[in-house]
Order: sequence, then C-alpha cells, then structure tokens
Amino acid sequence: MNIKINKKLYLGKNKPPLIIAEISGNHCGKKSIFLNHIKLAAKFGADLVKIQTYEPLDITHKSQKHVIRKGIWKSKSLWSIYKKAHTPFKWHEDAFLLAKKIGVVLFSTPFSIRAVDLLEKYNVPIYKISSFEITDYKLINYIASKKKPIIISTGNSSLLEIKSALKLINKFHNKVIILHCVSNYPTLEKEADISRITLLSETFPKNHIGLSDHTNDIFSALASIPLGATIIEKHFKTSSKINSHDAKFSITPDQLLNLKQASQRIFNSLGKKEYKEESVNKNTLFFRRSIYAKVDISKGSKITDNNIICLRPKIGIGSEHYFKILGKVVKKAIKKNSPILKKFIT
Repeated sequence: MNIKINKKLYLGKNKPPLIIAEISGNHCGKKSIFLNHIKLAAKFGADLVKIQTYEPLDITHKSQKHVIRKGIWKSKSLWSIYKKAHTPFKWHEDAFLLAKKIGVVLFSTPFSIRAVDLLEKYNVPIYKISSFEITDYKLINYIASKKKPIIISTGNSSLLEIKSALKLINKFHNKVIILHCVSNYPTLEKEADISRITLLSETFPKNHIGLSDHTNDIFSALASIPLGATIIEKHFKTSSKINSHDAKFSITPDQLLNLKQASQRIFNSLGKKEYKEESVNKNTLFFRRSIYAKVDISKGSKITDNNIICLRPKIGIGSEHYFKILGKVVKKAIKKNSPILKKFIT
C-alpha cells in the first residue's frame, strides 16, 4: 500500500526510500539558524524536513531534580535540555511559510495536545510519534484522530508495546510507518541492529517499515535499504561547527546529499526478486556454449567424447545436452569446428 504525503510525494515499496532531515535542537535556540536548517535540508536532498513541537512544560516539570545519569547529556536536567533544545511555538509560522515557498514538506513530532492543535493550523500532512511517547496513549489517540499518516519510532519498545500503539491508531486508520530505532545518543554502528527491520516487516506486513538512525554517519542508513526500509530519518545539522545537544549524532549537508544519492542508486541496483523468463536478456545467450565438432566426423559415425567439444558461441545444440547426444549416429558428415545441429544426428 502506498501512503500519500501530498500531491507529489508518496511512500511506496516500489520506489527509493524517502529521506527525512530531523532538525530537533540543532538550531541552538536561534531562529535564523533554525530557518537555515530547513533551507539547506531541502537543498541537499531531504524529501521531508521534521521539527519537534514542544515547549519544556509539554514534556517535564520545571525542576533541576530530574537529572540524566549517563551518556552525552550526563548530569544535565531534563528541564535544562528541553529549555535549550525546544523550538518555540512562535517560530512555527515562519517555518511553514518558508517550507511552502521552497517546496519542501515540513512536519513535526508533537509532544502535547496543544502542540497537535498548533500543527493542525498549518495543515501538516503527516505526524511523527517519538519513541518515548509510544506509551502515551492519550497523545497517540489524539494524533490518530486527525486521520493523517503517522510515523512511529520504536526505540526501547517491545513488540507488544508497538502492537498496542498500532491497535490504538488502527481505530482510525492504518496509514502507519513503523521505524526501527535504537535510543542511544549517539548509536554505535555495532549497536544499530539494522536487521531488526526484517523482523518488523515480518511482524507488521501491512505497514511500511523504515529507520530512525542515531549513528553519526550514513552507513547504517544505507544498510537498511536492501532490507526494505521505505523511509529513513537522520538528525541534520548545517555544519560540523554546530554545538548542540544533538550534534554528535547529526549529519552535515554533504552527508545528507550522499545519503540521498546513494539510497537511490542502491534501490535501483536491487531490482526484482523474481526470476522471470521474459526478464532474460536473450542477446547475451550468444555467449553461452554449444557443441562443436572437435575433428571431422564422417557420416555414420557415432558422437563420442573424443570428437565433440563445447565452445562459445551458442549456435547449435546447447552444451547442456552434451551427455544426451553421446552415442548418437551422424546422418551427414560434419567438418571440424562446425556446430552440431539437431538435423545432423539421429
């Protein structure tokens, strides 16, 4: 099933994966940098650009007590992180106007009911549900009620949790793209578990499966394409000089362009799984072998291992019939190096 994003963009298993550039907090709290991310993401190949719609109170308490214990955000409170990384609601209007002007699809991950209501004002064509919100049934139910396609990340989720969230959405529709995701920031390539895409495809055959990748390069993302990923999401920064909470697992414009171009080439090279007779290139069959006379063979002689040889090109009896014609009688003299034709033997 194809999923329509807008008049020009759709998600299909018969086309290269769509590429999402996730801005998140890479704007470092500056609106000009935020808008520049949208411009560069579109310029360097993103099919869709994603932002996150929340303000700190939509996610956590105004407190310094809830501190992260490990990883790149160690010793930072949730409040301080979200205060620095959030995209103010008042920026959204200019962001959607810019996206419309340059012709790129802009959408978001909302983290509250009021965030969904804000995004509805801008008629977003698709929504994203974060890995950590996969058990926020009230929020999921409200997003699903809008009956628009939904991308849902599955970092740290069990299959049962994914099924439960999907069941909730299915009350409204099944335009759902399930993303394999590892919620480590950044994710080491050896921890990427890209093969899990195959498991998700087998478990949810009626849904599209994609990847939300938190490694700091594009190799894991490219590895997902032969496994059937139809959408790939990468965090995006305008340059390697960006110093944000997400910088260590975000890719640059050049990497984004490489991802876009390489994903198309890899998809095109995969071709089709089926072997079909009509797909055989008959022009190249000339390069197969057929059976020739190794020496002059007189009329009435028998075909033996000593008087025939298999060589290119294929003109007469194919080399696959070698053992079948041994012992056959020659009806007409055959000169050395001539192909053995069916009419010559009995």
